[in-house]
Amino acid sequence: MSPPRPFARVTALIDVPLIRRLTWHARRIAASLDRRFFLSLMAGILVCVAVAALAITIFDGPVTLEKFGDSFNWSIATVFGQGDATFVKSPGGFIVNWLLILFGVAMLGTITGALVALVIDFLLKEGQGMGASGYRDHIVVCGWNSTARDLIAELKGDDYHRKLVIVHDAERNPGGAGTYYVRGDPSDVAELERAGIRDAAAAVVCPTDDSNEADMRDILVVMAIKSIAPRVRTVAEVNNPRHAAHMREAHADEVLVTSVLASHLLARSALYPGLTDLVTDIVSGGAGSELYRIRIPDEFAGLTVDEASARLRREHRATLLAVGHEGQTETNPPADFCLSIGDDALVVAESLGRLAPLRIETGEADQADDRAAAPMVPARAP
Repeated sequence: MSPPRPFARVTALIDVPLIRRLTWHARRIAASLDRRFFLSLMAGILVCVAVAALAITIFDGPVTLEKFGDSFNWSIATVFGQGDATFVKSPGGFIVNWLLILFGVAMLGTITGALVALVIDFLLKEGQGMGASGYRDHIVVCGWNSTARDLIAELKGDDYHRKLVIVHDAERNPGGAGTYYVRGDPSDVAELERAGIRDAAAAVVCPTDDSNEADMRDILVVMAIKSIAPRVRTVAEVNNPRHAAHMREAHADEVLVTSVLASHLLARSALYPGLTDLVTDIVSGGAGSELYRIRIPDEFAGLTVDEASARLRREHRATLLAVGHEGQTETNPPADFCLSIGDDALVVAESLGRLAPLRIETGEADQADDRAAAPMVPARAP
């Protein structure tokens, strides 16, 4: 049963990234405060007010418990700027009144300064990558290299509507505007928590350089991600092909060896001219068509691949390349292969149109945006 509308509105407000970010900073500041100091400060303020009330009671009289209560209430109101100036009658009472007014002004200035300091601290921490993203259903990019730079540029395109968070140890945000930056070691669970990895839709792990040590660090990153967010889809780039198996053993969902991919493409292009341009146009959308992974419409169940391909082409101007069935990707499936409910497909199309993109399976899957076109990544090797 859905919550009542007022509660739903409150829940939606709390779930706003900025509110979640402010809450995280508030918890961080609260954890660093000395509570005993503030308790002592409050006790000191109450003692000062009580002494002032006692002085007023003695100076103005009569010295009764009722008069002390009225004086105590007046002293508190005076500190907050709401005291009645006609309450005191004696010269000593006027002096106490002035002292309370000065005390109230000093306290107001202190509180204002503290609030300004908190705002400055928030802005500085956010600018230095020391905050928390507060996002849900976003993409976390761990590490930074030329691949990550092109990836960010691609994900900022019109077809993608997910927030981007970069986790990298650098002084400035390498992704620029439109991305949230978390400065730190992506293999550190605490830094991943600040990036909101538990609520992420996917994570992309990129090596910081082309060394074997970078691959080893990325294996640790994948292990850290899977240790706290096992259902987050994780895609990893690997420098050395020999490390791909280790990356899969760390439970990376997709592993991309860019050097192997580039060498195969160069070899095929040497034999078949124009292949490089074709693949580049399809992957980058340069010719107006993009790769999409979609959910097969239920009415396609029972159709053969040829029949489904013809309908996709006729009704959606989409070309079928592969079919996902029971967790396996069938590239160029046989003609007698029949589609089932729950299958997905890899297609080339100018846009999704009325086709539904494949939902990224995460712990927050039911919150995923069905209208967001998920980028297609290479299928996991069998």
